[in-house]
Amino acid sequence: MDEPEERVESTKYTPIELFKRIEEMLPSEVGFVKAEFEGPDVVVIVKRIGEVYKNEHIIKSIAMATKKKLIVRSDSSSLAEPQKAEAAIREIVPEGAVIKHIRFVPEFSEVYIESLKPGLVIGKGGTTLKEIAIRTGWVPKILRTPTMDSKTIDGVRNLMFSEEQFRKKFLTSVGKKINTVIAKSEWFKATALGGFQEVGRSSLLLETPKSKVMIDCGLSPEPSIRGADANTNSESNEAFPYLDSANFSIEELDAVILTHGHMDHMGFIPYLFRFGYEGPVYCTPPTRDIAALSLTDYIKLVQRAGGTPLYEEKDVKKMLMHMIVRDYEEVTNITDELKLTYHNAGHILGSSTVHLHVGEGMYNIVHTGDMKYGFSRLFDPTRTKYPRIDSLFIESTYGGPHDVTPNRKSQERIFMDTIKRTIDRGGKVLLPAFALGRSQELQLVLENYMTNSSEYKIEAPVYLDGMLLEASAIHTAYPEYLKESIRNRILNNRSPFESEIFEVAKGESREEILERGSSIIIASGGMLNGGTSLDYFRRLAEDEKNTIIFVGYNSTNSLGRRVQNGLKDVAMQDENGKTRNFKIGMEVRTIEGFSGHSDRRELVNFVQHLNIKPKNIFTMHGEKHKCEDLAKVLGRVAHAEAKAPMNLDSIRLK
Repeated sequence: MDEPEERVESTKYTPIELFKRIEEMLPSEVGFVKAEFEGPDVVVIVKRIGEVYKNEHIIKSIAMATKKKLIVRSDSSSLAEPQKAEAAIREIVPEGAVIKHIRFVPEFSEVYIESLKPGLVIGKGGTTLKEIAIRTGWVPKILRTPTMDSKTIDGVRNLMFSEEQFRKKFLTSVGKKINTVIAKSEWFKATALGGFQEVGRSSLLLETPKSKVMIDCGLSPEPSIRGADANTNSESNEAFPYLDSANFSIEELDAVILTHGHMDHMGFIPYLFRFGYEGPVYCTPPTRDIAALSLTDYIKLVQRAGGTPLYEEKDVKKMLMHMIVRDYEEVTNITDELKLTYHNAGHILGSSTVHLHVGEGMYNIVHTGDMKYGFSRLFDPTRTKYPRIDSLFIESTYGGPHDVTPNRKSQERIFMDTIKRTIDRGGKVLLPAFALGRSQELQLVLENYMTNSSEYKIEAPVYLDGMLLEASAIHTAYPEYLKESIRNRILNNRSPFESEIFEVAKGESREEILERGSSIIIASGGMLNGGTSLDYFRRLAEDEKNTIIFVGYNSTNSLGRRVQNGLKDVAMQDENGKTRNFKIGMEVRTIEGFSGHSDRRELVNFVQHLNIKPKNIFTMHGEKHKCEDLAKVLGRVAHAEAKAPMNLDSIRLK
């Protein structure tokens, strides 16, 4: 029922006019009760929802005419009792669907059916869903059961169900605010609040005279690990976005647009809620679950390090309850004059580029977030087709002139050769990796070579430890966001993340694992700034038979970067909690080609392959010299005006 993105201009209706128009277009037999705003959507309540399913083209016609996404629900008087409705659902849905939960949400007249095989719940052409709605009155919503147990997914879903009354009230208030007809804006500007000429604390404020929205609001990697304690040192101004310099109060913010679930893009958002923000946070469904996992892990990590987190779990829960999820390609009004559309960014699960349409065709921007326009075993490359681009904000993590990634296939063989050599000499291999994306990418590489290549039939267990286990489970709940080959394996109960070559470290002490002999260990904490990788590192660092392999980005002041650069000894706490000097005797390797970021060549190719060339290009999310150099190159490539803004720069776009 969504409008095509190319047709974003629309006739303005007052709320009364809009609801009257909807009522007039509906056939009388559906029994129209009322229409109301719910977040960015319009909800239509009817007495006989079965009549709607018989005339679905009518709803599509109304959506096209009003340029609104319509959700049709039954009036409460038309709903079957939950016990009878559940019996009907279990009768209608084939047993092979493997239903885990059936949950009724009266505030929304919806029933959520969680199933291992949602396709059987949907039915061919949605026939099963239609039958459920017609027989029970409840509108069915489908949730996929992850193939791996996930406390995070269970927790998020339980929170959404338990807070249905709050969610209804919140979405209604957002809907009223969004659909207030306002005068046409005369200008549009952007202010860099973080992540410009640096990596970390990404945040961009976009303003019109009537609207204020923020794209991302993150933390810098190194200072943020100490949480609120960072306020007491000289790095405090490097840890957080420059919100106090933007000359606006948090209450004025209309929305936060989140590109993906990495801490340097979202780690400061709960802090907004701690200090008064009550508005929506837009993201994709996987990003919401990833945020729940990463933010609660951050709190625990800071506490274990003896610091004070910036916020508490209650602030994270508040953020989750204010999240509005949107799929790729779904056009969404986030204010009366701003339309948001997410597209695949290819970086991590659910990562998105942001297309923002301002006013009635006044201006359009694309913000890439973090993106991968190149080969990945997990995801398709970043989307390059947009209806219009006036300004492009593009990441520059690997935008320097020497940031050219070697051939991926050759790098995979180097990776496997390094592992095999280490195992052959009786050593252990530590792979510190970001729990989201890089860990799963490494799992796919190891599974492919160790099961399909006789050359790499390595007789050593592959242990998985840390947050990456929950992250992999979240991947299995959203296979539609993965590459087709991986998606099909998950849908056919052959998830590569549960291959027989992998052993979960849960239930065993790390000491026991290390006493067993040669092994390969994938541990979360890619920069060695914390997490399980740091614990393994201090146990393995001094033995020259062992190897540590870095495959992802290490920020400038991280322990990972210092080890990469040849650090010979480091002071760390031992297993008894005493600080001592560790000699780094293990082999240290950096193997490129596995990053979730685009390299210099891929960034240039991305701009070259855009179906519409931007008039202005702004580089961000990269070290100063990389942003500046990439801006020069992209300006020539696109025949556009290109700049590398600094933090606190304000740019009038229109």
